[in-house]
Amino acid sequence: MMRIAVPHVFRFLPVALCAVLIACPAGALAEDVPAPSGGPAGMAVEGDGSAPVKTDTEEEKPAASKTVADDAVDGADIKGDRPVEGPSSGLGVFDRMGADLPELPEEKPFEGKVDEAYGAFQRGHYLTAMDLALPRAQLGDPAAQTLVAEILDRGLGVRRNRGQAAFWYEQAANGGDPAAMFKYALILMEKGKSPEDRARADDFMKKAADLGNGSAQFNYAQVLVARTPGDKGLREALPYYEKSAEQGIADAQYAISQIYLNVSGLPEEKRKAARDWLTRAARAGYDTAQLDLAIWLVNGTGGERDFEAAFQWMKRAADGGNVVAQSKLAHLYINAIGTRPDPVEAAKWFVLARRAGLNDPMLEDFYLGLTDEEQKAAITAANRYRSAS
Repeated sequence: MMRIAVPHVFRFLPVALCAVLIACPAGALAEDVPAPSGGPAGMAVEGDGSAPVKTDTEEEKPAASKTVADDAVDGADIKGDRPVEGPSSGLGVFDRMGADLPELPEEKPFEGKVDEAYGAFQRGHYLTAMDLALPRAQLGDPAAQTLVAEILDRGLGVRRNRGQAAFWYEQAANGGDPAAMFKYALILMEKGKSPEDRARADDFMKKAADLGNGSAQFNYAQVLVARTPGDKGLREALPYYEKSAEQGIADAQYAISQIYLNVSGLPEEKRKAARDWLTRAARAGYDTAQLDLAIWLVNGTGGERDFEAAFQWMKRAADGGNVVAQSKLAHLYINAIGTRPDPVEAAKWFVLARRAGLNDPMLEDFYLGLTDEEQKAAITAANRYRSAS
């Protein structure tokens, strides 16, 4: 199944596509990578300062009254030597220097055309947005057509109608709107019943990508990889992945981290940048990237080892619901990698992963070796964690 990157503004239900992800499944990198040399054996990971406390003997000291000198500093009105009533108006930096404040630059008037329909949409006034956009859409305005399609596609203030949404997306796509091209390509891929639909979908996806739509760039790269498997397809798709990654698409950031590391013959500077891109994807909340980054940090892949950072990223992925990360996190607790050893916490994460369908024989043996009290504590902790999630 191809992974489809959909911008948050236009996110909707995932679309099943007949293609293959370029990246390994979550945890696939973990199978054949040995534990770090010099680290704890048996690791199955692959790849206050307090405020001062006042004692009872201390007495409350009254606040000192402001003097003339104090007021001169604060810039407040001065009435002889009496304390000043009310807050000080304060002095700015330029006032203290005796310099005049610079003039503010003249504000340039907005010369563009105000789109009241999109303004209403952004404020959540969907019916108003539809009333404003529909007459323009009927007159052939691609931007208005895309807006009408989006409202219908998501059922915002109106009954959802995918058929009408597809009609308006197609009109806007034919009118040259990149966002509509992307969305209409997804609709055609979802239908996917004929070679003609697939060909049109690929054509619209490429046009949207070439016009700078980041999500379309990622998805067109996926099309190229599915069309030509292996290194040749990855090299052909790489420029689209890179453009998409630069626009902040986490899926693309993850993809190029894997390509940079695993495809031979690329410039050395790209290989050195692999972990940076994986980190960007992890910071964007992509849980598979968080899992892989933790594995890379344990094994020293793409840079130096950092067990503490590895533990934090593995914990973050596990907290996000990544089952593989939950299982790997148990190993980190057992082997004290980046954290203190904690058999109950390790067993808790094993229980959570096993309940989700992932059983690790090594963790099973570890769990069976715990005392009855430790097993009971782990199950209780897992139940509490699940109910709090």
